[in-house]
Amino acid sequence: MSRKISRLSLILAAAAIATAFVIIHKAIPKPQPLKGPRIYLNDTLKNEMSEIEELAGLDKKVTSFMRQWHIKGASLSIMRNDSLLYSKGYGWADEAEEVKMEPRHILRMASVSKLITAVGIMVLQERDSLSIKDTVFGPSGILNDSLFNKLIKDKNYHKITVEHLLRHQGGFRRDPLFSSRDVMHQLSLDHAPTAEDFYKVVLNRRLKFAPGTWQSYSNFGYLLLSKVIEKVSGMPYEEFIRNEVLAPAGCYDMHIAGTYYEDRKDNEVRYYTHEGDGKYIEEYNNSNVIVERCYGGNNIPMLSGAGAWCGSPAEIARFVASIDGRPEVPDIISKESVELMTGYYDRDTFSLGWNDTHPDKGWSRSGTLAGTTALVKLFPDGECWVFISNTSTWKGPRQATYTDALFRSLRQSYSGKLPQRDMFNPENLWIQM
Repeated sequence: MSRKISRLSLILAAAAIATAFVIIHKAIPKPQPLKGPRIYLNDTLKNEMSEIEELAGLDKKVTSFMRQWHIKGASLSIMRNDSLLYSKGYGWADEAEEVKMEPRHILRMASVSKLITAVGIMVLQERDSLSIKDTVFGPSGILNDSLFNKLIKDKNYHKITVEHLLRHQGGFRRDPLFSSRDVMHQLSLDHAPTAEDFYKVVLNRRLKFAPGTWQSYSNFGYLLLSKVIEKVSGMPYEEFIRNEVLAPAGCYDMHIAGTYYEDRKDNEVRYYTHEGDGKYIEEYNNSNVIVERCYGGNNIPMLSGAGAWCGSPAEIARFVASIDGRPEVPDIISKESVELMTGYYDRDTFSLGWNDTHPDKGWSRSGTLAGTTALVKLFPDGECWVFISNTSTWKGPRQATYTDALFRSLRQSYSGKLPQRDMFNPENLWIQM
């Protein structure tokens, strides 16, 4: 979907960002490992810790929501002021194996991955390794390799900045990451498309609009950001993010997910696709094999920083606590970077990594893949709700609207009944009376 950005909004946004950039574009030491022994959050949490009599009604409403949308399993974590108050699984992690969902289970988070990638860019900016004002292509661009120089004919590409990619303002005509079979036909490939193949089908076309003047949601832009991170850091994307972003945040069980059931991690769930979501499809590599869409419909690792990460809602909450500007959990980015990521200009301007950061509505980040629906919502009062299911619905990306409505309903009835504790701290796992 493409939305026009007003001229006034662009001027104000540019001025605000320029001011913030002057403040934060200084060499800042890399995030330091957390002091003390590592706390593997997914190993400490169990459903029984959140089986609280006063919250039985909350559990019933979540279960009812799952029945309504034919969701096999889901996981919910609730954090307030950087303290994890509630974390519980519902339904099946793997119905065939009779494994019930627990907080320890990890799930594909789809486009919530973009938030992680955006923080990786902020970390590199704080190290003075790049600036979001840097151009991506051209002689002085970050991706000035011969491959990119050979593909690009439209000089307007040389105007694309890192910030344009973060805000979906690059101007690309295509977003082919979920069209592998079409790309294979177009390029007459006898193999599944590589990242270089996706570059070829996008970068040799003229831009749809001048960078920074409009916006159109682009997974391809975040694939490029993953490449930017690799080029600048000198490390594979996943290695850099796990070591330099997630570990300093106290998140040790997030991974780039696999494509097939056989590729799952030890504590990863099974995914399910609803019939209304087009359950069966030809395999992404043109093998002529019909697969369930969530297992072979797309090349998941190829999504990289646009949508390939998997993790638990509890660790995602921990990650949010590390980038929210609150003092209780030390942030891995500066206050200025937090403000830059969450600065709100108007409803037609994407925030950096987040979908929306309206000051009256809170910060939100959603994600959808075949077999997955996810929503992260940090409300203005400091309460953060993270919900991920292992089942996609026929609503696709619009499912986040219904999950958001569920959050608001549950908060109204049960926010005041949540236990006063912090399950991020192993010495404070249980309710403090």
